Amino acid sequence: MGYLIGVTALWAFSFSLIGVYLAGQVDSYFAVLVRVALATLVFLPFLRPALLRGRQRLALMALGAVQLGIMYIFFYQSFLLLTVPEVLLFTIFTPFYVALLDDALFKRFTPIYLVTAALAVLGAAVIRYEGIAGEFWLGFLVVQGANLCFALGQVGYRRLSVTLPDSLPRYSVFAWFYLGAMAVALPAFALLGNAAALPTTGVQWGVLAWLGLVASGLGYYLWNLGATRVDAGALAIMNNALIPAGLVVNLVIWNRDADLPRLALGGAIIVASLLLDEWWLRRRVAATA
Repeated sequence: MGYLIGVTALWAFSFSLIGVYLAGQVDSYFAVLVRVALATLVFLPFLRPALLRGRQRLALMALGAVQLGIMYIFFYQSFLLLTVPEVLLFTIFTPFYVALLDDALFKRFTPIYLVTAALAVLGAAVIRYEGIAGEFWLGFLVVQGANLCFALGQVGYRRLSVTLPDSLPRYSVFAWFYLGAMAVALPAFALLGNAAALPTTGVQWGVLAWLGLVASGLGYYLWNLGATRVDAGALAIMNNALIPAGLVVNLVIWNRDADLPRLALGGAIIVASLLLDEWWLRRRVAATA
């Protein structure tokens, strides 16, 4: 749990740093490429290829491609469509996707998730009840793409970790995770990136360096390591702990003019959807105990 709490504090600043210094100023595909490349460089010196079999390497690369590479592409695009508080609030769906993926894996179906999702969408509408435009809902869907990728990566890594020996030092193989993300980020920038929108200030380069070396390099390693040491309930809670932490940072430092009453009401409805989901999960666990 300590790993998850530490990374939550670390990532609380990432949303605002991206929204304030990078979104709309630096090409999003280039930002993703730099973050992934720097994170790869952190762990590449520790890589010991012989410690994993071929299929395990490919599995870890696939998880990195989804959880980091594809997720980042969705994530950075969302800042072009939404405000930082909106992006933060809409990440609350990640635990729903974790539960849905578990349902799919075990061939179950839980209708309550449709109810809670509809309630959360209502909360999103309250946040922007005036002048809701196509870009807002497109941004909402883009964030869901990022959420789904992040959830899939967490569930997948937890399951892959079970197949690895406890004595295996995870840092000695984690570079495969970032190499998988590079396999997505590099061609994405080559095909879709805008070379005319590269960083132009020292602050922008500094933000990218921080996000790549610390938030991505150290952060994703510790988060995934922590995810294997807690139960699914604790992991779901920590997925949502990032939201209030990020909102406090953004509202106190950068976004003091936000419409707080509307944001609070919409956020409360979204949180209510989460509480309903957790109540149902507890009830289902109690019924099967």
